Amino acid sequence: QVRLTEYGGGSVQAGGSLRLSCTGTRHYVGNYCFAWFRQAPGEEREGVTALGTDGSLIYASPVKGRFTMAEDNARPALTLQMNSLKPEDTGMYYCARGTRFDDCNLFEGTYNVWGQGTEVTVSS
Repeated sequence: QVRLTEYGGGSVQAGGSLRLSCTGTRHYVGNYCFAWFRQAPGEEREGVTALGTDGSLIYASPVKGRFTMAEDNARPALTLQMNSLKPEDTGMYYCARGTRFDDCNLFEGTYNVWGQGTEVTVSS
């Protein structure tokens, strides 16, 4: 049974960086869509970035140029490098595995396996 676990959340000041990791992805990257989502307090969960089975990446507009998802084959894990963090990046960050291997996107319904989340707080 797939079990995803996120690590690396914390508190930083605006302009700082954090690197999140998602483990439990062994044997699945390349066969399923994977994505990072986040949920700010009082808000709906939103997609941040998605990884296609062909290695393609898509990013939500608010994080383009600041966030980067990558594979860490040594662990293995999926990472989310977050730079130039802003207070509006605050929230719970989730790793997710999709139900499919194509049309990987940022819609929540595409994903059916979720980690427990890791909290990110960015102060101004």
